[in-house]
Amino acid sequence: MKSRAVGLLLGYTADRMLGDPRRFHPVAGFGTTAAAVERVLYADSRTHGVAHTALLVGGAVAFGVMLERRGPPRVVATAIATWAVLGGRSLEREAGAVHGHLIAGDLPAARQRLTHLVGRDTAVLDESAVSRAVIESVAENTSDAVVAPLVWGALCGVPGLLGYRAVNTLDAMVGHRNARYQSYGWASAKLDDLANLPGSRLSGLLTLVAAPSRAKVAASTWRRDAAAHPSPNGGVVESAFAGALGVRLGGTNTYYGDRIEDRAVMGDGRDARADDIVRSTVLARRVGAFAALTSVLISLRGGLLRHPRRPLG
Repeated sequence: MKSRAVGLLLGYTADRMLGDPRRFHPVAGFGTTAAAVERVLYADSRTHGVAHTALLVGGAVAFGVMLERRGPPRVVATAIATWAVLGGRSLEREAGAVHGHLIAGDLPAARQRLTHLVGRDTAVLDESAVSRAVIESVAENTSDAVVAPLVWGALCGVPGLLGYRAVNTLDAMVGHRNARYQSYGWASAKLDDLANLPGSRLSGLLTLVAAPSRAKVAASTWRRDAAAHPSPNGGVVESAFAGALGVRLGGTNTYYGDRIEDRAVMGDGRDARADDIVRSTVLARRVGAFAALTSVLISLRGGLLRHPRRPLG
């Protein structure tokens, strides 16, 4: 299991130093494949959606197994896969770009750049609402794009890394509660909820570790407010971040297509401000570092799937 641990650590370091690959990103390639499969399989049916999810996630896992058995040395395969599926550095860059526009006084540019992070309508958001949206995205995506993939990589190696990213990408593509995907995207959304259960809980715990002076407040906010969030996972990490940062998150969001969602308010602090974006990215960076160390420890203890032995010769 040392090769898995070293590969995860190398991949995490590559993400922190380089961010996402600028060209030929494998996740983008997977998205193109998923869109092509959707064009063939789509019907307003859960059964067709289950087939869509099973085919694409199963294919990603099978490709991961092949890489571990027949690909480059396992430490190299694990490092490359980890780098490809993590998104912590790029998340921080996007949050920093919105913050830069806010401190420059360019609210329209901040609203436009925010669309890279969230799916809500940003056209009428004020500075506090923009800041809140960024912090919520940083919190949730720290769990989804850093902690959860590291957990699955530690437990299951390259198949876990690629399988998790496939699940998460499909949820982003078809897991929407709208007329087209209400049935077809059901399986992807439910599988994403299940896959993110361990990562979100670990993210909540690591938030307490990363903000020791606010750990008691963050824990109480988590216990009180997380269940009111529409996501069984997003509420955990967003409420923990709200308590750790001393701000209020949640509230009314308007999505393109005139869908209005009233989310419970999380935290007892003040309204979010532009400088809280920087504080949230610092907290996220600490959570990610602790997650990397945790994944190494899990790997060294064996994970769930041990590396298969390569044949002699």
